[in-house]
Amino acid sequence: MADNINNTGSGGGNTGLAFVVGAVVVVVAIVAWFVFMRGGAPETKDINVDVNVPEVSAPAFPRGPDR
Repeated sequence: MADNINNTGSGGGNTGLAFVVGAVVVVVAIVAWFVFMRGGAPETKDINVDVNVPEVSAPAFPRGPDR
């Protein structure tokens, strides 16, 4: 009589963990590529804005009747 050995349920439990670890490694590699190949953080720009608005005066308040 032949022995029928069924190993379902044992082993293979780390397949999901390996998939997650592989995905994390790929994401870290993509982030590292963008950081190092593009020269790191973007350079800061000095933006100097001077806003000069002409002075606008309100019209004179009309004088009411004398009491």
